[in-house]
Amino acid sequence: MVVLQILVLFISLSFFFYGLGCFFSTTMYEEFNRFGLTPLQRKITGFFQVLGALGLVGGFYFMPALGFSAAVGLVILMSLGFGVRVKIKDSLVQSFPSLFFALLNFFVAYKFIQLFDLF
Repeated sequence: MVVLQILVLFISLSFFFYGLGCFFSTTMYEEFNRFGLTPLQRKITGFFQVLGALGLVGGFYFMPALGFSAAVGLVILMSLGFGVRVKIKDSLVQSFPSLFFALLNFFVAYKFIQLFDLF
C-alpha cells in the first residue's frame, strides 16, 4: 500500500504540472509544434493529464475503480506519446520518459486492481 501511495503521489504531481504546462508553457507550445501536433491536441493532452492526476489521487483515497481508470487512461496517453516520439525519430533518451510513465502507470493500474478484492 505504501508503494502505491508513493507512486500515486509521484505520478500525480508529474502529470498535474506537466498537464498545466500544456496550457501555460511556451516551451510546451514549441514541443508540441515539434511533435507535429495542433494547439487543440496540446490542450486535450494537458486536460487528460490533469484529469488523470486527479483521478489517481481520488482513486487512492476514495474509489479504487477511479484510480484504475485514471491509470489506464495515462497508460494510453503515454503509449501514444511514445508513438509520437518514435514517429518523429526522437532518440531513446528523449523517448524513454513516455515509455517509463506508460509502464509505471500499468503497474499502478495492476495495484489498483488488487484493491478491488477480486482475487
